[in-house]
Amino acid sequence: MKPLRSAVWLCCLLALPATAQDRFAKVEIKAEPVRDNLYMLRGAGGNIAMFTGEDGVFMVDDQYAPLTEKIRAAIAQITSQPLRFVINTHWHGDHTGGNENFGKAGALVVAHENVRERMSTEQFTKVFNRTTPPSPDAALPVITFTDATTFHWNGDTVHVQYTGPAHTDGDSIVHFSDANVIHMGDTFFNGSYPYIDVSAGGSVDGLVAVMDRVLAMADDDTAIIPGHGPLSNKAELKEQRDLLVKLKGKIQEMIDEGMSRERVIAANPTRDYDADYGQGFMKPDIWTGIVFDSLSASQ
Repeated sequence: MKPLRSAVWLCCLLALPATAQDRFAKVEIKAEPVRDNLYMLRGAGGNIAMFTGEDGVFMVDDQYAPLTEKIRAAIAQITSQPLRFVINTHWHGDHTGGNENFGKAGALVVAHENVRERMSTEQFTKVFNRTTPPSPDAALPVITFTDATTFHWNGDTVHVQYTGPAHTDGDSIVHFSDANVIHMGDTFFNGSYPYIDVSAGGSVDGLVAVMDRVLAMADDDTAIIPGHGPLSNKAELKEQRDLLVKLKGKIQEMIDEGMSRERVIAANPTRDYDADYGQGFMKPDIWTGIVFDSLSASQ
């Protein structure tokens, strides 16, 4: 079974069109200082947090497999310490694609138990009509938790906390307590509409709940690393939280009036904000349909 899984995963990678492989070849991994010995790495896929010190490197998420060597090179520019832990904030491949490479090199991969479960099995994403095959066994988290786990690492106390269903059903936020930095994974897309993977147990109400939770934890000096987009702060998170509440309220009103999914999308309830938030991965019509599905499923 193990060779088959690895073969399926490798075939999927090799089947990428030339343009996609070219995209990885051209990607640059850039390290942005956040606090002291904590950095945010940006490249392609989810933002990475890199925490360095005498205990070794502690990393949150690891982007795509083809970028592993570039990520290693970016780490080596900052520290000679080995990578010891990788935390997966959720199961999506742009946050877990490097698991196998880093795991084989000695890092321990840690995630909520639902992350391992979804990576272990075939996943179907209805909104994109896309099937994701199981990850190879070597890519699966080797340490899982149900609610929270804590690392006493590099002189800080790092809390990894399960959020409940939000972006997916396996999201975690990572709080570097002394550094006053929070990595939110994909429960925060800075500068765009947030993707909610309803097929993987995501929930728009759950996403708002996570934002409220982080806002209660944060102060005006807290640095917030989003899953995607530039480094952020409490004020920007509050702005997106309020926008999310406003838009889901408008869509809920349309549902309560008996409007169909197609009519709600055609009404374009996001139009006043599309220029600022709808130009990225989440196009307004797709996002509106996702919110409709999430709200309808909760009734």
